[in-house]
Amino acid sequence: MKIARQKNPFRPPHRELAELRARVAETDDTLRAIRNGEVDAVMGAGRKKPQVFTLDGAEHAYRVLIESMNEGALTITADKTILYANQCFARMVKCPLEQVMGGSFRRFLSAEDRATLRPLLKQAAGKSGSKIQVVLNAGDGSQMPVQISIRPLAKNVVNHEPIGLVVTDMTAARHSEELLRDLTHRVVQVQEAERGRLALELHDTITQMLCGVLVRSQTLVNKLPARNKPAKQEAKILHEIIRRTVEEVERISRNLRPSVLDHLGLVAGLHDTSTEFADRTGVSVKMVCVRLIVRLPADTELALYRILQETLQNVEKHARARHVTVNLTKPGGFVQLTINDDGIGFDPDHHPARQKGKGGFGLLGMRERAAFVGGILKVKSTRRTGTEIEIRIPLPPSVTAAKNVARKLLPKG
Repeated sequence: MKIARQKNPFRPPHRELAELRARVAETDDTLRAIRNGEVDAVMGAGRKKPQVFTLDGAEHAYRVLIESMNEGALTITADKTILYANQCFARMVKCPLEQVMGGSFRRFLSAEDRATLRPLLKQAAGKSGSKIQVVLNAGDGSQMPVQISIRPLAKNVVNHEPIGLVVTDMTAARHSEELLRDLTHRVVQVQEAERGRLALELHDTITQMLCGVLVRSQTLVNKLPARNKPAKQEAKILHEIIRRTVEEVERISRNLRPSVLDHLGLVAGLHDTSTEFADRTGVSVKMVCVRLIVRLPADTELALYRILQETLQNVEKHARARHVTVNLTKPGGFVQLTINDDGIGFDPDHHPARQKGKGGFGLLGMRERAAFVGGILKVKSTRRTGTEIEIRIPLPPSVTAAKNVARKLLPKG
């Protein structure tokens, strides 16, 4: 009679350790094969059944090209699992490559950037691709501004479409943009200083001389005898031309550096330039301005004034409008200027002047002026429906606090 021996349910520790080492070695071989382009497909566990992801372009030459790039290259699944990443991306996020592949791309993004990227990944199928700028969170806690180019790849055997990402470091580009913006800001400051100097010269020199000529021409008109009608008529015409010249020089001087803006503030400056525009062109201008309890920063006032000037010039030259509405409001901690006209409108993305390379810098200049003071300028316009220019600029905490104090001190009613 044979007695069956019961197998020991516990394997010896040395045997478990040997099996664990074998599995680690197998995993290392697999990762090495993937990195070297020796693997054409990867099988992963799915919710219902195993999923197979083909590594399109896994040839050695293709991998050499990808690894030689100065940009990060990724292949991810729909749920943002990283199937492949090159060494450049691993350096960007400052993590070993073996810790990057197989992980989730989401861990390198903030919650806000994940929400922004999610719809773009869902819409990637069937499109030529899209781009987005986000901030990568590296493994050591540092951050890097990047641009992600999204492009769908060929479908694999189980109809799961991987997505290709190219990640470009934008640190140098951002630094260059800041330097260019700073340079442009300085140019504008120099330009404003030169305008002020020229306005002073016109007012104190040219205008005074023209006023002297105007007085002498009137004296000439009075002294000419009535019987000499041709000469007297010519003198009157000359006097009128000089008078209009004096008014035009004064207008140019005010536009170069508006003294009313410096001494009376933004609302008075907006009213002054709007009234002058309406009187000169015949276009109706309606202004609705909120009450400003305290003065805004000088840069903010000047930016809003110049943007209104430029907008009214565009209305005069291009819009063929009959009515313009100017609204100055204070939503929250912002000051907002909205300018509407009922002109012919245009397509901001296909401006004829911009396409021909002949100008088209008006909107660019206005956007730069708004950006100088931390604001944003938006343009809404279509053909035959008029144009709306909206500028929103944040107010510094000191101005907001001063307004709150002043509002409490004002008598009610």
